[in-house]
Amino acid sequence: MDAFYASVEQRDRPEWRGQPLVVAWRGKRSVVCAASYEARAFGVRSAMPTVRAERLCPQAIFTPPDFPRYRAVSAAVRTIFLRYTDVVEPLSLDEAYLDVTCNKRGLATATEVAREIRAAIARETGLTASAGVAPNKFLAKIASDWRKPDGLTVIQPHAVQDFLAPLAVGKLPGVGAATDKALAALGITTVAMLRARSRAELARRFGKFGGRLFELARGIDEHAVTPHQPRRSLSAETTFETDLALGALADVVDELAARVWRHLDANAPPAHTVVLKLKTSEFRLITRSLTPPQPPASAAALATVARELLTRVALPARTRYRLAGVGLANFRAHSASRAQPDLF
Repeated sequence: MDAFYASVEQRDRPEWRGQPLVVAWRGKRSVVCAASYEARAFGVRSAMPTVRAERLCPQAIFTPPDFPRYRAVSAAVRTIFLRYTDVVEPLSLDEAYLDVTCNKRGLATATEVAREIRAAIARETGLTASAGVAPNKFLAKIASDWRKPDGLTVIQPHAVQDFLAPLAVGKLPGVGAATDKALAALGITTVAMLRARSRAELARRFGKFGGRLFELARGIDEHAVTPHQPRRSLSAETTFETDLALGALADVVDELAARVWRHLDANAPPAHTVVLKLKTSEFRLITRSLTPPQPPASAAALATVARELLTRVALPARTRYRLAGVGLANFRAHSASRAQPDLF
């Protein structure tokens, strides 16, 4: 979806259409959730501190996010997907992979499927979506961003190598700032340059990820589209306007526990582990987790366990905290084997 949260807001508030719009809570520690394309023209981006967005675009309209509304639109879009294929892997509220090798409508090509889906989204939600069509997931992801907004990019199998060659290596999945810098130090800035290096050399330099780089440079990605992935974690967190003492966090924990519980899928298996996350004023990250004898059965029970985890934080009393989070992990049926929590 194109600038999803901002586009939903502009759709529902016609007076905001064509205006720079920033979806964010106001505050010196808040960050931007989404920015309309009009705001992006001023350099505003998601995850940017709100105060910086205000400096870059003082004329922007700021509105707090409305996640229940965004989830409802996301569900409507997913319903459209399911008319064409059941093999849908959601990545977030606004993005998903679809395997349309055997589509329900019997359309001859994936490109036709993408065109019909985009038209249905526009017709039924009043929003635009961009699509990438390619032989595998990572290429489709790159293609989906190629002509945003409201774009369709197709990478035919015979064109994969030519498409990839001039791309900056930073476009490849998993190549973050550190890896990009390490590759640049080796004189590798494009995929074509990366493709010239052997698997052995890349493995020597980057370990297991070196093999992945070797494959990505050649357009190889064997990861299947995997629908119905079990939830691994669910969490909520908040950053405070002013740093707080540990003793002032009990009510915050209660509110976060309530938020987590509201977003919990009623059909999900029980979550056996509760996790508390804190960040100090010095940006030290602390997590505590507990797997009680019985999984929390209510928001109050979740809050009780999270409050207990507060007592297990043994930092000096003078320590102040800028962020708190509460989460559930280890989702499994009672008969399933225990798993380590993977949260935050």
